[in-house]
Amino acid sequence: MSKVALDECIEAIESGYEFLLAYAAQGFEANQTGAHSQDVRKHLEAMAAALAELDTVTRAATQERDGIEPSYESFLDTVRDDAVRAAGVVALVLSREGISSQIVDNFNASTHIRTVLTDLFLLDEALK
Repeated sequence: MSKVALDECIEAIESGYEFLLAYAAQGFEANQTGAHSQDVRKHLEAMAAALAELDTVTRAATQERDGIEPSYESFLDTVRDDAVRAAGVVALVLSREGISSQIVDNFNASTHIRTVLTDLFLLDEALK
């Protein structure tokens, strides 16, 4: 079950990031309304939920696979810290009344989001 939850978190964050890459190219202004506003919020909210669960899920998946070893513990602390930083970026964008392509472009450039994805890809491979 834990590996499934980890896979779901990875999918939510990765697919959200991919959606946001495409969103940034659309040229939406913050005051523009339409279905795109709901779509971007839906993806950001899914990312926020996954990031909130990440510490618990990564530790459970690791415990299920190999137990918590000292080498994992340090890395899992890093994943937790990176997820907290990425969640802050997501929360900032979600706090905006209108979400422009420009703010999403800056979001996409955030090293915090990309770092979490890299952490998760590395952990996923290590658990195989």
